[in-house]
Amino acid sequence: MSELFARTFRFRVTLSPSPPVPPAPGSRPAPAAGPPLGNGAFQECSGLDLEMDIGEYVEGGRNNGVIQRAGRAKVARIVLRRGMFHPAGGTVDTALWRWFQDVVDGVRPLRRYDGTVEVLDEDREAVATWTFARGLPVKVIGPQLNARTGEVAVEELQIAHEGLRLEVS
Repeated sequence: MSELFARTFRFRVTLSPSPPVPPAPGSRPAPAAGPPLGNGAFQECSGLDLEMDIGEYVEGGRNNGVIQRAGRAKVARIVLRRGMFHPAGGTVDTALWRWFQDVVDGVRPLRRYDGTVEVLDEDREAVATWTFARGLPVKVIGPQLNARTGEVAVEELQIAHEGLRLEVS
């Protein structure tokens, strides 16, 4: 029975530059040129959430219930966590921090990234893919440093975005 479930420990995250102009509603964005951000090796990904606002309409004379109306969809922030990488004898990869710092420093145009989060099967083939559009860094958290534990230094990136879609292979 457990072979019927997708395993959550195999996933891949890709952050690609967003096109300079947002796509029209209902259309797919055109791919933008440029290298992906970072190496995509994250140990945790959360925030693949959509929530619908619901408007309640109280109709006069209807005492047995309230009419529910669909409202706007709300998306959660994508949260990515990874160990701080550095090659042997090299320096720590600071691409995520540079992206955040460029936004804080007012570097224009703002660099936005579209993202894909793919759940992979045993053969490293995508079985489900979430895509988000026009991401901006909201928060970067450095590692919690504690000399007594010997844990891996983990950094976290939170990304606000303009839409989330699920595509199943």
